[in-house]
Amino acid sequence: MTTVDAPRPVPSVSATTTYRRAEVEGLGIFYREAGPKDAPAIVLLHGYPSSSRMYDPLLPLLADRYHLIAPDYPGFGQSDAPSPAQYRYTFDHLAETILSLLETLGIGRYVLFMQDYGGPVGFRMALARPEAVQALIIQNANAYAEGLGAKWAGIAEYWRDPAAHAGQLDAFTSLEGARQRHLGNSPNLERYNPDSWMDEFAMLSRPGQREIQAALLTDYRTNVASYPDWQAWVRRHRPPALVMWGRYDPSFIVPGAEAYRRDIPEAELHILDAGHFALDEQTDRIASLTRDFLQRLGLSPSARAG
Repeated sequence: MTTVDAPRPVPSVSATTTYRRAEVEGLGIFYREAGPKDAPAIVLLHGYPSSSRMYDPLLPLLADRYHLIAPDYPGFGQSDAPSPAQYRYTFDHLAETILSLLETLGIGRYVLFMQDYGGPVGFRMALARPEAVQALIIQNANAYAEGLGAKWAGIAEYWRDPAAHAGQLDAFTSLEGARQRHLGNSPNLERYNPDSWMDEFAMLSRPGQREIQAALLTDYRTNVASYPDWQAWVRRHRPPALVMWGRYDPSFIVPGAEAYRRDIPEAELHILDAGHFALDEQTDRIASLTRDFLQRLGLSPSARAG
């Protein structure tokens, strides 16, 4: 396990951040964009029940060197949220939509930055376009059975019989559920901005959201079933990997971070004093670790991303 000293200050460049929409598969897909367009690209994939907004603190700290694209999935944030009758809410389809967005934007090679739901979306993207992936940055994005915390036993019951275990969906989409995803087991509760989970719950309370999130929670079982495929992919391709994991996350626990080393022995691993959304507590450290990792790979503004 790697330990680091206090992070060095990194520059903040917010002037280049823009907020855009693109038409993809007949849907309006919202995305945040920052940094020079001829710089190496990083695609930042958000978690549940967040949106690209979770990356707001990080984008300015990377925008001097990298071209950053942070999309909202269909059904999340500012992207369109058609009903499940109009859009197939599966992780396969989310990945297809984000790949179509990147094709629309002309982004052919990129680093994948994956958090939570960003793991299932990102690994599917990687399997579909392995030649596009220059590196993986993994922040509490699980791909190993030993990374599943205790709550997943209850969710597995929901998968077996959703009607009999509807309380699992109630908890999954509740205000308290959103709050606990941020706080986890952190001893530093004063560092957490309650606007984060209040805003997420406001999104979850929109008309139609229960059906959308029920479809994705049901489909999440395909992610667990896909873990062996994702593990085989990283063993075969051995991408450069930076794993940053919040130790206070009860959903995806630390053994899930350490397991990446089985398949990518040279992966850089950092266990952070943070929760599931590690940017809540460790924005500067995550920015520094990301910059140092990519610089060692030779990914700099002079290395074009296309």
